[in-house]
Amino acid sequence: MPGGITSGPSLHTAALRHPVGAAVHGEHDVPVTTPRLPAREDAERELSRPEYHQHDPPLYQRALDWLWHRLTDLLNTAAEATPGGWVGLLAVCLLIALLLISLRLRLGRLRPAPTTDPGALFTDHPRTAAEHRAAAESHAHAGNWNAAVQECMRGIVRSLEERALLDPRPGRTADEAAAEAGRALPHHATRLGAAAHTFDEVTYADRPADRTSYEDLRDLDAALLRTPPPPNPPAASSTPSPQGNTL
Repeated sequence: MPGGITSGPSLHTAALRHPVGAAVHGEHDVPVTTPRLPAREDAERELSRPEYHQHDPPLYQRALDWLWHRLTDLLNTAAEATPGGWVGLLAVCLLIALLLISLRLRLGRLRPAPTTDPGALFTDHPRTAAEHRAAAESHAHAGNWNAAVQECMRGIVRSLEERALLDPRPGRTADEAAAEAGRALPHHATRLGAAAHTFDEVTYADRPADRTSYEDLRDLDAALLRTPPPPNPPAASSTPSPQGNTL
């Protein structure tokens, strides 16, 4: 009706199109959604900017931290697998350490194999008894008692060979030389055996020598030089002893 309140289908239709309490969104209110991969790439680019890394630790510190974390994880895993946890793991480590120490003490000092026999008397250039004595004195003045004992014993054997009390023979052991010389000079047999034992202990058992050890061999050398050879020295054996170490 003209001039009155409009009623009818038009109002009802309007009410259905815009019900009370319904939100009306404009074209600028539509939520923006970004796919996962592009969003992650944007975040990585943002976080890679220099201002985000001004206070980062240096590379070596990060490497140490990484190693420490790996070691901690390894120890934790070992502790979890060991009966008793950390206490059990500590007990196992102590047991292994004790076993290694015992093995080390039993085997003695580990040394590389020498390129030449340290006890060999005859080398490419054999030396005289006087040269061995001079070398022994030089080592003694330097406090190198092991080398002094070795050179003194070699000088004794060379001197006996030069006096024809021993047949010159390459590869002779200290024990063989002492036994053969003891038959030729029976009054010195005991001291010759002791000298050979000292040489073997120093050269092959790695036992430290001292001034007394060297002076005993030096005095023996002097005593042997003062002893005249027997009128008929026994013939030296040419068969090597089955035991002993070469000079």
